Amino acid sequence: MTIKIGDRLPSSALFEMTADGPQTRSMDELTRGRRIVLFAVPGAFTPTCSARHVPGFLEQYAQFKAKGIDEILCVSVNDPHVMGAWGKSQEIDGKIRMLGDGNAEFTRAVGLDVDQSAQGRGTRSQRYSLYAEDGVIRLLNVEQPGKFEVSDAGTLLIQLDRLEKRHG
Repeated sequence: MTIKIGDRLPSSALFEMTADGPQTRSMDELTRGRRIVLFAVPGAFTPTCSARHVPGFLEQYAQFKAKGIDEILCVSVNDPHVMGAWGKSQEIDGKIRMLGDGNAEFTRAVGLDVDQSAQGRGTRSQRYSLYAEDGVIRLLNVEQPGKFEVSDAGTLLIQLDRLEKRHG
């Protein structure tokens, strides 16, 4: 079943490259008592992900922080070494946490996995973005296959503005 607004993010393990090597991070730990933005991509170093998705969140980083977002998370079905190298190549400078979901545990738990075996990529994530408060999804944007129209940073910022206006 695919996640929806109002659902709690699953407490799956993700992996992050640190100065001390790969470290396990639980979604509970990453979201407890926090306001987070999470975006997921089909793969590190892929064209749209590298040229548009990550750069958009980097460019809008200050606007997200101004809205009280504690952290921006990027998830991909890649190992933490690949995510760490991709973060360096994208010059994230600590602005985005690059989290590997190498076994697609989290991706399957949210119901946004896609089989790309025919293209030689195995299980991958659909492209999406979300905003969560204390682990509960408040905004969710899932792309149609092959598209990049609703999961970008700008769309999420507009939605956060609307959410703030509705809830004062």
